[in-house]
Amino acid sequence: MYDVVLLTLGSERDAPGGGCGSGGACCGGTEATDAKPEERCETPRVPVLACADALTARGARVETVTARSDAEIDEVLARLDGPPRPDGLTWPDPDTKTRLVVATASDGQLRAVLRRLVRRYAPPPSRRPADLPDNRTVPDLPPVGVLPLDPAGSGAARDLAAQLGLPRDPAAVAAAVLDGTARRLDLLRNDGGSVTLDGALLGAADEAGRPLHWRARVEVDGALLSQGEDPIMACAIGNAGGYARLDDVALLADPDPTDGRVEVAIAVPVVTRSLLGRKRVRLEVRRARGRAVAVVPRDEKVPFLDDGVEGELSRKRSWWTESGAWAVWTA
Repeated sequence: MYDVVLLTLGSERDAPGGGCGSGGACCGGTEATDAKPEERCETPRVPVLACADALTARGARVETVTARSDAEIDEVLARLDGPPRPDGLTWPDPDTKTRLVVATASDGQLRAVLRRLVRRYAPPPSRRPADLPDNRTVPDLPPVGVLPLDPAGSGAARDLAAQLGLPRDPAAVAAAVLDGTARRLDLLRNDGGSVTLDGALLGAADEAGRPLHWRARVEVDGALLSQGEDPIMACAIGNAGGYARLDDVALLADPDPTDGRVEVAIAVPVVTRSLLGRKRVRLEVRRARGRAVAVVPRDEKVPFLDDGVEGELSRKRSWWTESGAWAVWTA
C-alpha cells in the first residue's frame, strides 16, 4: 500500500519569487472574477478530488496538501527522504512507499516543486559524495506524478505533460502513479539557483508584436552562436519542445528531454541584396547542441520566459544539463 501526497500550490502572491508562474492562476484557474484568490484556493479543484478518489479506490492512503510557500513545499518533500547517511547528506529514499502527485495549473508550478527538490537533495560541491554520477550535481530525484488541472488540454500552448504524452484524466494519473513506470528525464540547472524542465525563450516584442533586437554573447560548449554583435530577435534554450517555434519560425530542430543535451537556437536577421540590388531581410537560425549554454547580454535587460515564468536577464546566465535527474510516473 502506498501513501500518496496530492500537492497543490497556493496563490501566487503567497509563493515567494512567483514560483507558481504568471497570470494569477496558481490555483489552477484563470484570472480571479468575483471570488477572492485565497477563497478559490481553499477548495481543491475537481481534478484533485477525482484523482484522490481514484487513488483511494485503488487502496492508497491519500492526503491532499495545499502549499503556499517554499517552506510548506519542503515539508511535503521531506517525506521522500531516505535514512540517515554516514556523510550526513539529505538523500532521497529509492525504496520509499510515499508517492508525490503535483497538481499543476502551469509548467511553472511543476518547476517550483522540482526547484525545491533540487535544493533539498543537491549536495554542496565541497561535500560531493562518491556515489553521485560524474556527470551530475544531484542524485536521482524521486519520481513525481503530474496531474494537469486542465484535463481537456484546452490551452493554446502545449504544456509539458502534453509534450511527454502523460495522462490528463485523474483516474489515469492515479493508475500511472500506482502501477506505472518512472520515466527519467533531463533537467536543466542554472547558476541563478533555479531549474528548467521545458525550456526558456529570451527576447521581447513591441506593442505591435514585432520582435525587438537585442545583443548577447551566446556560447554552447565552447561553440559561439553569437559573439555579442549580432542583432538577435530570439534565443531558445530547449530541454523539451515548448519553445521550438516562434510564430512561423522553427527555432529548435529536435529537442529531446532524454538525450542528455540542451538544444540552443538564435534567430538573427540578415540583410541580402538581389541581382537587381533590392535589399531583402531574411531570418537566419543558428543552432547548437551541448551540455551547457552561457548567455551574456550586451543590453541592460533582456526579458525571458523560463517554463512560462517571466524574468529579466541583466548579467551572464548559464544553464547545464543534469542527464536523467528527474522522473515522472507514466502508464
